[in-house]
Amino acid sequence: MSEKIIEIKGVSRLYGTTVAVDNIDLYIRKGEFLTLLGPSGCGKTTTLRMIAGFELPSSGQILLNGQDITHLPPYLRPVNTVFQRYALFPHLNVYDNVAFGLKLKKVRVVEEDDRGNRYERFVRLTRDEIDEKVERALMMVDLEEFEGRDVTTLSGGQQQRVAIARAIVNEPEILLLDEPLGALDLKMRKEMQLELKAMHDKLGITFIYVTHDQEEALTMSDTIVVMKDGTIQQIGTPKDIYNEPANAFVADFIGESNIFSGTMVDKFKVRFAGANFACVDDFAKNEKVDVVIRPEDIYVVEEGKGAVDGRVVSSVFKGVHYEMVVMVGKNEFTVQDTQEFAVGRTGSLIVKPEDIHIMKKEFEENVYDGMITKRNTVRFAEGEFECDLTQLMPGSRLDEEGYLIDAEGKKYDLTDVPVKVTVGLKDIEIIDNETDGQAAGQIVSIIYKGDHYQVIIRTPEEEEDFVCDTEYTWNEFDRVSVKISPEHIKMRLTGEVEPL
Repeated sequence: MSEKIIEIKGVSRLYGTTVAVDNIDLYIRKGEFLTLLGPSGCGKTTTLRMIAGFELPSSGQILLNGQDITHLPPYLRPVNTVFQRYALFPHLNVYDNVAFGLKLKKVRVVEEDDRGNRYERFVRLTRDEIDEKVERALMMVDLEEFEGRDVTTLSGGQQQRVAIARAIVNEPEILLLDEPLGALDLKMRKEMQLELKAMHDKLGITFIYVTHDQEEALTMSDTIVVMKDGTIQQIGTPKDIYNEPANAFVADFIGESNIFSGTMVDKFKVRFAGANFACVDDFAKNEKVDVVIRPEDIYVVEEGKGAVDGRVVSSVFKGVHYEMVVMVGKNEFTVQDTQEFAVGRTGSLIVKPEDIHIMKKEFEENVYDGMITKRNTVRFAEGEFECDLTQLMPGSRLDEEGYLIDAEGKKYDLTDVPVKVTVGLKDIEIIDNETDGQAAGQIVSIIYKGDHYQVIIRTPEEEEDFVCDTEYTWNEFDRVSVKISPEHIKMRLTGEVEPL
């Protein structure tokens, strides 16, 4: 299963100035079950629709079996799509819903006249041919005795199978599934996950599946593509994605994780939560890193026998295990174990080196392109901020008129001068309304990192991000503003400035 059926090369999709998909590269193998996974608005459905031909890329190429299909209309592509809402015809029975496309379809036949000349023409399928294809498709979805049933009398799962039968009856090379289980209840969804995987194994064709449900992706996929903000964060097998997440977003989005800020103190040794731990990932000494540990990989033992001691502050029985929260200083560890440590009890935590996953820090500071204003403030990320201009030139000062005087006494007007601005993650204050801060935006991401939250606030127009480390709890989609003190705004000139 190594031959590529779909190749996506440098594809972007813009809606006005909004970037839905941002320069992605991806290939899909023949017969593969590939899942596009991510939160709402990450670009996964737009990517699927571009493969189907319902959307056209703003740039880049889509290849099918090596042929460019970027601008090919949907009806000429050997793909069929199953939607979340099924799109069945309520006035037709099961047979007629499945046969609908076949009755309109024409196939190419080559014939020979009396003189031996060969020619081709397009003919409709016969009733027997349609019957045979419909029967085979219904058999594939275990609905072979439902031909005469009214689709409105079927359960959600049965309607979903009818929609799949209608899609596969045309024998596509690729089946596209856009959150097809989203309308089902939890029990039916779990059953259909297994049925879809079995169906894929029987059909042997390529499935491209879109979902925001991590369990669906892990259960069914050969390959998972994790997306965020129109970009691909990681591509890998379910096991790779779960055990070796590429960054804090993937670790937080796929399953449950303990994520901590750490520092590499030596070769194969990382420090976090106030202690040193052995690990198997090799990063440079003193490098700041993110540390991920899955809750099922932490063991609580008697006090003093593990790497760090902590107190159990909560315990919930979840059927197959207890989920306990253990406080180690200010750091919170979530532990899943079949043995319970009682709330209030002090224990010790053990984590094996191979269960500690080290990742490069995604964010170390905020960096912006800014511009000095005539008021000697700096504009960046859709806000205007007080700042210290004297940091731009060593030994400089501001005169009474607001001009910058350098160490040699030369005078500068810095109005509209471009600068590079950096702000620390802990140096941004979040305000719970949009008007009291210096720039406004919406919270688009929250990741808990053991003793603080990493919050991303996105501005509405230019979609600039403020990444903030804060001890306070916020909600995703809250509309807020930010404040930054002048002493926390670091700037440097990005070009030469001429004196007056």
